[in-house]
Order: sequence, then C-alpha cells, then structure tokens
Amino acid sequence: MPGVVDRHPFDVPLETLRLRTSLKWRAVDPGVLPLWVAEMDVMPAPAVTEAIGAALGLGDTGYAWGAGYAEALDDFSRQRWGCAAFDPARSALVPDVMLGAVELLALVTRPGSTVVVTPPVYPPFYAFAEHRDRRVLEVPLGPGGRLDLAALGPALERAGASGPAAFLLSNPHNPTGTVHTAEELAELAGLAETTGVRVISDEIHAPLVLPGASFSPYLGVPGAERGFALVSASKAWNLPGLKAALAFAGPDAVGDLARLPEEVGHGPSHLGVLAHTAALRHGGAWLDEVLVGLDRNRRLLGGLLAEHLPGIAWRPPEATYLAWLDCAGLPPGVSSGPRGVEAAAEAARGDASARVGAAAWFLDRAAVLLSSGPAFGSGGERCVRLNFATSASVLTEALQRMGEAVAAGG
Repeated sequence: MPGVVDRHPFDVPLETLRLRTSLKWRAVDPGVLPLWVAEMDVMPAPAVTEAIGAALGLGDTGYAWGAGYAEALDDFSRQRWGCAAFDPARSALVPDVMLGAVELLALVTRPGSTVVVTPPVYPPFYAFAEHRDRRVLEVPLGPGGRLDLAALGPALERAGASGPAAFLLSNPHNPTGTVHTAEELAELAGLAETTGVRVISDEIHAPLVLPGASFSPYLGVPGAERGFALVSASKAWNLPGLKAALAFAGPDAVGDLARLPEEVGHGPSHLGVLAHTAALRHGGAWLDEVLVGLDRNRRLLGGLLAEHLPGIAWRPPEATYLAWLDCAGLPPGVSSGPRGVEAAAEAARGDASARVGAAAWFLDRAAVLLSSGPAFGSGGERCVRLNFATSASVLTEALQRMGEAVAAGG
C-alpha cells in the first residue's frame, strides 16, 4: 500500500502467510485478515530453526530430558531483568502454561475452591479453572487497567475464608498489556500471604515488554515465597506449536511443587524443549528486532485508529502484541454486534473465538477477525482484542476495512 514500508521481522508476504496451516490462518476464509489468536506473523529465529534441524538430522526425536530449559530461562532472566527469581532447582517441566496452571491449582486447592481472576483477562483462566471444578471470583481491573488492590484485599479474604484458594495472575496482563510494577506485585503478595491465598503467575508474555516499561517477576518480590510462576518461550519466539513450559516455585512452595505428578512432565515435546532452550540461549538479537517491530506497530496502530476509527478508545499496551479496543464509542449496532445464542454461550465459557459482539460485526462487515471481548469476562462486553504482530501493510488494510465498514453501516 502507498506510504507503507514493511521491514524485518514483520515483512512476511500475505501470500506466504496464507500457506500456513495453523489455527490463525486456517480458521478463516481466504479473504479475511486474521488479527485474533496470539500467533505472530514472523519467520522463526535462526537459532530455533538450527536447533530443530540439527535434532532432526540426528534423529533426536525422543523424550525430553534434563534441566537445560530451566537453566536457559534462569540465565535469560538474570541478563534481561537482573533477577534471580527463576531457580532451576525449584522448577518442573510442564506441557504448556495453562496445563501447568491447572496442575498447580490441583496441588494447592480442591474441588469447589475459589480461584480469583482480574478481568478482562485471558479466557482460558475461566475455562481451565471451571473444568477442574473450581469457582471463579472476578475482581475487575481498576482505573488505568491496573490491579485494583483495594478491591483485591477483601476478595482474597473472602476466597481464603472458605478453604484453600488461589489467584491466577496475568503478568504482564492479557489482554490489556499492563505491566504490573514491583510495588503492586509486592502489595499483592502481602495480601495473599495474609489471607492464605496462593498466587499462580502466568508470565508467558514477560519477554515481550515494550520500550517504556520494565518487567518484574512475581517470584522476585518480597512476600512471594509461597507463590508460583509459569513461563515459556512460546509467545516471545512464536513457538506455540512446539509445546514446552516451566513451572517455578517460590522457596516456601517447593514442597508443593514436589507433589506434581511425574506424568505431567511427559507432556512437553522434546523438540519443543530444544527450540525454547535455543531461543532463550541464542535468540536474543532476534527478539530485540521483534520488539522494535512491535513498538513500531504499536505507534502505527495508534495513528490508524485516530484516522479510521476515532470512536474506539484504547490505551497503548506496555507489553505483548495485543491491543484491547473499547468499541463503546462506535454506533450501537457495531459495539454490541450480532450475538447468536450458541456463540454467546461459547463466549461465556471463555472462548475468545466465539463470533459475538463487535468482533462478529467486524468479521461480517469488514472481513477482519478479532478476538471477542465478552470472552474476557467483566468489562469486555463492548470490546475486542486485536493482534498487531503483523506487517504494516496488513495492519493498515485491516484498519482501513474496519473504518470503511463503520462509515458505511454503523
């Protein structure tokens, strides 16, 4: 498109992307621009392709073994964040972050226990907790999309009063891109310790903190000794199809982690472990280029929204490649959108792919697929989540389509 110049790493041609067979590209019709599920439109880091190629060349396709992944994450954390919170001696290999979260919930809560979440938040927090017969208690984010610590105190007290309880923390927060400060996390840790609630921190987006913010691991703050963290290279290096993640325990939670069933460690892919380890060890320069590209796209998105969709409110994310767009300022037919009975039920169960609300309207009228806001819980009713980890040309065309659709039929 005139005036748009793509550059590495998001310059993968659209025709190449459409050859991919992953969920992002196969769950849509060919004319749709998919800006929904958390896959980036990039080519792999050379370190990853080399590691996978070498393994295949050796026939090294057996079962995962060893602590190399945890050691690589520990080194990465020390270099990037100056933090020694991820001790390999207090780690366990798990298939992926959410399956790890489910297993940790099983260790520290019981059926019927309360799991606190802070919506709008990643939809599987609801689905996975409820699947294990836990009750979800919502404490919505406060002003500025930050943790509402004044509300969290009483909520954690209520949750803990009825028996073992947990708090699923998204750090950085998905979908808002908020990066919780060390001070906020320390206050949360104090509240959790006082109420006996166990914090499980999903830190899958940690390497994707953008310029202007800095990441603080939950296990690195005072008072988090009984907490847990779940990390993976999958989001930052675009490796969700190569399954592998790590669970880390605080010093006073090691005994709990030791009760993790041995079979949980059989789930990660050996090739996934090799890929993630290579990314953390040797993919730093590639990640830096991605962060530059995401910062560029973040600024581009702001300009495109102002030009084509000034009725949408948003706060530029401090991390991730996900933008949380409030469509309440658009005409009512757009912001509420079509809402079929079956799709609404899917959204209520935490399925962000359910075609409801404004996301359904933009898919129908603009052929742009976004994630449905209602699936993210309270506060998401008139919102959508947009994935801006794509080329400048795709992002520009998507926003132009959306703006034209609103102008024509809002």
